[in-house]
Amino acid sequence: MPEFEIQHITRYLYEGPVRDSANQIILFPIKDEFQDLVKQELHITGNPVVDTYIDYYGNEVGSFTYSEPHTMLVINSRVTVITKHRPYPVNDIFPSQQWQYLASLKHMVPYIDFLKQEYFEGLDELTKVVETLRSPEDTPYQVALRFCEYVYKNFEYIKGVTTVETTLDEIWKLKAGVCQDFAHILMEMLRLVQIPARYVSGYICTTKNGLRGEGATHAWAEAYIPDYGWLGIDPTNNYIANETHIRLAVGRNFSDCSPVKGVYKGASGHTLEVSVSVDDETTMAAEYIPVTDAQPETRTPVPAFSKNSYQRYMEMVQQQQQQ
Repeated sequence: MPEFEIQHITRYLYEGPVRDSANQIILFPIKDEFQDLVKQELHITGNPVVDTYIDYYGNEVGSFTYSEPHTMLVINSRVTVITKHRPYPVNDIFPSQQWQYLASLKHMVPYIDFLKQEYFEGLDELTKVVETLRSPEDTPYQVALRFCEYVYKNFEYIKGVTTVETTLDEIWKLKAGVCQDFAHILMEMLRLVQIPARYVSGYICTTKNGLRGEGATHAWAEAYIPDYGWLGIDPTNNYIANETHIRLAVGRNFSDCSPVKGVYKGASGHTLEVSVSVDDETTMAAEYIPVTDAQPETRTPVPAFSKNSYQRYMEMVQQQQQQ
């Protein structure tokens, strides 16, 4: 089973002294049968007390206040996580039965929030695209993979062209953005065909050079598949998210999962810097399955990890921009 050490440093630099900095952090990896948190060290400027609670979506959320005047605030989280490979869905139920089951979820908690459609001017155009990409013989699993591939092929990955304030209309017109934008478009497509979809915030930890999102906070989507559960799909890389995707939080969209956000009293000018580094300490193998190769009967060769082969710091990036 792969084991990863991840260090996530968030640094706020202020133009002048500020005080009463109140912050919310979602930097605690999800713990379940496929992801185990071995240990976590959390160091924050001023050593404030961090109160934690579980939010509506099951995420562990921390909050703290640093009252003393300060010109810099650093949040340094270091975690060790062990992951386990999750089997892929098996299409052994008639497609019609699967779609009927999904239709029954529209009034059921907790799926209601993950089926709500966000209106935007390009919705009619997106609906037409969605209809051309599916057929009556497709299962929800096959449709989800096809939608993922569409986003990957038709949206250009460009850092800096969008922010967390960028609307779906702007993303649709630009046909470009970063991982959070790709995830939002994919979720819209899935919800249009009544597949519950939720946003995931976390990290991608892999020695496979060239994957977008390496060495930074990452985002992808999860689709609810009948008789299976939540399937992670990464439209930024056209991959099924598995043991190399470390999950921090899930929610309706980015705002539910932002790793760090807060307010303070003082001068408005500030700079936000973030760095993420991953140290892979495992010699075990991990499997990378592009969605085009992820049919139930298909398996691709498994590339092996090299010990300590992924150990580098990426350039500082804007935290709210999730690259």
